[in-house]
Amino acid sequence: MNRSFTKQTLRISFILSTTVIFILSGCAGKEHVRLPDAEILHQNQDQLTQVIIYDVFTPPVASRLYVYSSLAAYEAIRYSQEGSVSIAEKLHGFESMPQPEKDKQYNFTLAASKAFFNVVRHVKVFSVDSLNSYEESLYGSFKEELDDSVYARSLYFGDKIAGAILARAMKDGYIQSRGKPKYLGSNDEGKWRPTPPDYLDGVEWCWTTMKPMVMDSSAQFKPGKPPRFSLDTSSFFYKSMREVYDINKNLTEEQMTIARFWDDNPFVIEHSGHMMFGNKKITPGGHWMGICAIASKQSGADAVKTARAYALTSLALYESFISCLDEKYRSSYIRPVTVINETIDPAWLPFLQTPPFPEYTSGHSTITACTATVLTYLFGDNFAFQDTSDLRYIGMQRHFNSFNEAAAEASISRVYGGIHYKFSVDTGAAQGKKLGDFINEKIRNQ
Repeated sequence: MNRSFTKQTLRISFILSTTVIFILSGCAGKEHVRLPDAEILHQNQDQLTQVIIYDVFTPPVASRLYVYSSLAAYEAIRYSQEGSVSIAEKLHGFESMPQPEKDKQYNFTLAASKAFFNVVRHVKVFSVDSLNSYEESLYGSFKEELDDSVYARSLYFGDKIAGAILARAMKDGYIQSRGKPKYLGSNDEGKWRPTPPDYLDGVEWCWTTMKPMVMDSSAQFKPGKPPRFSLDTSSFFYKSMREVYDINKNLTEEQMTIARFWDDNPFVIEHSGHMMFGNKKITPGGHWMGICAIASKQSGADAVKTARAYALTSLALYESFISCLDEKYRSSYIRPVTVINETIDPAWLPFLQTPPFPEYTSGHSTITACTATVLTYLFGDNFAFQDTSDLRYIGMQRHFNSFNEAAAEASISRVYGGIHYKFSVDTGAAQGKKLGDFINEKIRNQ
């Protein structure tokens, strides 16, 4: 298949699908059509994903947006179902959540939506204007069917929930992590340095200072040290590096498909002669939030279970990014492309573009194993599904028989992509599984 034709077709498809969404949003704004409660939560999440793609947030920053907004939605809507308990109050750094007034009527889906978007706007995104028409239409659909006092009370309660969630967000270390000096790695043997073709400095190197919500510290699930760097052809490192090179020189069509499907690079810089342009795509976290949506819909989850699933999925993403980046910038391990260019093939480039941060451990492997473990706890093992999360962006979908099967494929895709050694994806997957089990135990019986 002609790749340039495929990319052009996908761009046109994305533009058309986006146009349809805007048209439908406009129509909904005029007619104020009210969707079922669970579907409203799905639509809210989808709006956030679109903004994250447009604003090009790094995957760790995107996970922070997802977790605070999703927790806010759950903490508001849980009051619509007796017996539903707080998640935030079981996590580090959150105060007691606001309570609705007794004997007063609320629409908790409206409150959850208000809490969700209040948090989104303050945590924060840049393209808030793109949310205005959607929110206006959404709130209008509630206003037409609710008593004025119930409508106002529900919005006010949503604001209170958002305030409680944001109080934690304002002291989680994010503000302090901005504006740090560039991380350019080191020229020391075996250490990470900016990689071709764009030689970008290391992103989110201060993410280890973020305050975890479940873990006691960012290093709680610290993996063992990576293998000793050695160019001795009989060494474990050299054989592992050579394995990446040999696989990439002989990729099958299936391996290339798997690598593309799980790329999830939010901003791929394309080169064409002297021209450079960026392709925006879904983040790894956005991909798994999409899988959470698929599982919720397929299982017929009600609004409260849907909100809970989003909250716990985003929690797994947030914690696993902290855990993974803690090790990445501790070991600052060299990427395959650097050592391959210097020792084997100076012209070689991996099948996928190497992300701008150190190699060990694999971020995809860590976050996917962690999230798959949490989703398995929520929806059961052997939960077969068609993963259409990326369909509108890259025109691809794949079938999986379980969340763990999907996570395993996402993990090995990084070796096929030429950006990780096999030992890094294996170690990252084990790291993520341990963290996922820890999260499940933390929130058990909720």
